[in-house]
Amino acid sequence: MIIDSIILIILLVCFITDIKSRKIYNVVLLPGLILSLASNVYLDGWQGLGSSLLGLLVGMAILFIPFAMGGMGAGDVKLLGLIGAWKGVFFVLTTALYMALVGGLLAILVILFQKGAKERLRGIMYFFIFLFQGKIRTDFIKTKVSQITYPYGVAIVIGAICTIYIPL
Repeated sequence: MIIDSIILIILLVCFITDIKSRKIYNVVLLPGLILSLASNVYLDGWQGLGSSLLGLLVGMAILFIPFAMGGMGAGDVKLLGLIGAWKGVFFVLTTALYMALVGGLLAILVILFQKGAKERLRGIMYFFIFLFQGKIRTDFIKTKVSQITYPYGVAIVIGAICTIYIPL
């Protein structure tokens, strides 16, 4: 119970900073990581440390490719890794599932409600029309329109909270 409380505090801070400044700060993540490793060692010894490190690696691996392709910030990758370090592999995988669902919903909302929605929807429609014809064309999607971003840390935080309160 106390571990969930600590995680919720860290998640809340990351949620706020990601919305306000589009950053998830190492000054929050690094002490959280040290505390997670120490608490897992204290609770379960070397096995706890191994579980914590494996959760960290799995969490970071989930978002490494989107990060490497420039679609995600390093703070997002480290935040998901930190969640894995606290709660382990199964928890971080479940969080990733919820995160993907929430992230997809947020992306749809951004597409629909940010300026230029009509142009984006038209581009998506043309993409699928060409796709069903066996062609892949994206030249009708303007670069400015296709580079709209949103703070993905929000989806990570909501995914972790869902995992805490709605476990699979």
